Amino acid sequence: QVKLLESGGGSVQAGRALRLSCAASGYTWTRNVVAWSRQTPGMERQGIAVFYTASGVTYIDDSVRGRFTIARDTAENTVYLQMNSLQPEDTAMYYCAVADAVFFPGSQRFAPASYKDWGQGTQVTVSS
Repeated sequence: QVKLLESGGGSVQAGRALRLSCAASGYTWTRNVVAWSRQTPGMERQGIAVFYTASGVTYIDDSVRGRFTIARDTAENTVYLQMNSLQPEDTAMYYCAVADAVFFPGSQRFAPASYKDWGQGTQVTVSS
């Protein structure tokens, strides 16, 4: 059974950076799609970053492009979300998810419904 554990969230001031980690247990990512999504109360979950483990290709949503990046540490079986220049609007619960797919077409790439296994989330709070 795949278990995902997110960590690295916290409270920071605007302009600072955080790095979130998504560690997988019981599974080694070799041919999957891994994504980071975020959700605020009352809003739908939004996909923001995608990593194709088979190719190393990444995609970043327009809403965070230029500030956020996604990367993998193969030895640690961990996917990271580096978040720079954080803003109060980045405040959300951040989730890691994985799909049993090698890639998704553009319309499905960021859609939370495309992903099967999810972590419990890690809270990020950015104050002005």
